[in-house]
Amino acid sequence: MGLMIEISWGKPLTLVAENGDTVQISTIEQAKYWLRKRWPVVDDARHSAVAAIQGAMECMLPVQAARRAFLVAAQTAGFKPLLKAA
Repeated sequence: MGLMIEISWGKPLTLVAENGDTVQISTIEQAKYWLRKRWPVVDDARHSAVAAIQGAMECMLPVQAARRAFLVAAQTAGFKPLLKAA
């Protein structure tokens, strides 16, 4: 059995769905899983985010570029970032 190392992509993102459910994304692998298996819409933003995440996982793009693409896709899918009070 192979060893799996998850890639941290900074501070976890907490997203709120239109129905009020929340999801916390802490690693690039979690973001990839959500985009591929649990995403509510298939659009250009989702495709761009999947490509950016794959590029980051292959060390061809910075992880922050994948994170930004994921956030754009989340917004087009109706998710809102949960902003915590300072």
